[in-house]
Amino acid sequence: MLTIWNKVTPRVPLPERVDGIGDVAGTVDEKPHLSIRNLGIRRGGRWLVRNLNLEIPRGEFVAVVGPSGAGKTSLLACLAGMLEPAEGEVEYHCNKGCRHRPLDFRRRTGIIFQNFMLTPNNTVLSNVLCGRVGRYSCLRTLFGFPYSDKREAFSILNDLGLGDYLYRWAVEISGGEQQRTAIARALFQEPELFLADEPVSNLDAYLSGRVLGILRQEASLRRRTVFCVLHNPDLVDRFADKALSIDPGKPEGWRLRDVH
Repeated sequence: MLTIWNKVTPRVPLPERVDGIGDVAGTVDEKPHLSIRNLGIRRGGRWLVRNLNLEIPRGEFVAVVGPSGAGKTSLLACLAGMLEPAEGEVEYHCNKGCRHRPLDFRRRTGIIFQNFMLTPNNTVLSNVLCGRVGRYSCLRTLFGFPYSDKREAFSILNDLGLGDYLYRWAVEISGGEQQRTAIARALFQEPELFLADEPVSNLDAYLSGRVLGILRQEASLRRRTVFCVLHNPDLVDRFADKALSIDPGKPEGWRLRDVH
């Protein structure tokens, strides 16, 4: 069993990795981190979004807003490569300057789902460690994760107020605690891009600010792009660089505005 002391020094940016995952950009000519061209999304026989054209620089925090059923979750699914667009295309430039389609970018994308996607009979710590499964061979994971990974996972959980929950089963903790565990897993992955679908829906005002402040820091300090579905206008004004509004009555009526 992992033994960890209660006081942890603040996390600092990690050194660059050979495979590019978790690297901080800045050594290549800047290209849009995300390019969306004439994107159209159709679900259930109706258009949700049409003619969406965006170029998002690396390190932006983009709040996705609109009423329920407008297509916010479908847009994130499309950006993640989980939903094929009806028309148009999505393209990423990684921190090495290479072009990627959404499916090819999945290892570089941290997704925070509304249903959390935790393994219920695994511990909180194990669920977070799974954020880096793709970095190691199957044989390596059979022998457990490196101690340095466990310490870093604990540090993230501690930042989110879950330092005392490491060995609790995910099924035993509350919905808000499960939500923070899912957020910790995405942060531990160290992606280039975060796609967060209502990541503070089960949290109180203090924890909502804490979580969004951490994502804001990931964008501003580590230059990781964030797309975050939010319903609270005050949170959009506090944390977002841009707000993408989706109009359910007018698929082409989307609007991108500067917040900060």
